[in-house]
Amino acid sequence: MQNRAHRIHQTSDYPVPLPRSASRCSRRYLRRHETLHRAGESFTVLFVVRLGHLKSLTLSEDGLVQVTEFLMAGDVIGLDGIDTGRHQSEVVALDDAEVFVLPFAQCEQWSQASAHAQRLLARTLASKIERGHEHIVMLGTMQADQRLATFLLDLSERYSRLGYSRSQFVLRMTRQDIGSYLGLKLETVSRGLSHLQQQGFIQLQGKSIALLDLSALGRLSGISRDRRRPPVAPILSHEGELLVA
Repeated sequence: MQNRAHRIHQTSDYPVPLPRSASRCSRRYLRRHETLHRAGESFTVLFVVRLGHLKSLTLSEDGLVQVTEFLMAGDVIGLDGIDTGRHQSEVVALDDAEVFVLPFAQCEQWSQASAHAQRLLARTLASKIERGHEHIVMLGTMQADQRLATFLLDLSERYSRLGYSRSQFVLRMTRQDIGSYLGLKLETVSRGLSHLQQQGFIQLQGKSIALLDLSALGRLSGISRDRRRPPVAPILSHEGELLVA
């Protein structure tokens, strides 16, 4: 197995007609482990991932760190700051990454430019809320193997939407990060992945993983394909331009 995800196509999953573009965003580059923003920092911009992978963290009052999200190309970062004017989480790069920097004032102007832009921003916010809700349900109702299967299938679906292989990719996060996100101990994550491999559902080689039986993982997760969330169209083009109808 190769150590990289395999790009397999470049077609769009979105039925929205190609809009005209305006207002190109600046870019910010991050090295591995570099922090994009910290909790409590003033909120003025949104970020949209162009390349690389990042993780979102929250810190409890007693000092416990919780991974709340893994982010990749197309994901919007910073929506947690809209309400209070300050970021509620810390975001750190898992590998070298690049993000578009979108001033929120510019985003507000864009959302007023057309009904398409308003719907797209609303769907982006709603999708973020729904992902958080699903994460809470997973932590409260699923056993360890179910959580791991659900996590791997979610990554598979997200990579597929980006045009990469849905069955072979690299786990950019550590086992400890996965455990924090899934509410599991490090040892439980390691045992769970080994168990899935012994059953023939997956194959691990370092950080590279192959999903050998997607149907079996789906049955284990208990989530049918028709219950999966439809994708949300991106708010930026590949060149960092806001899209308007």
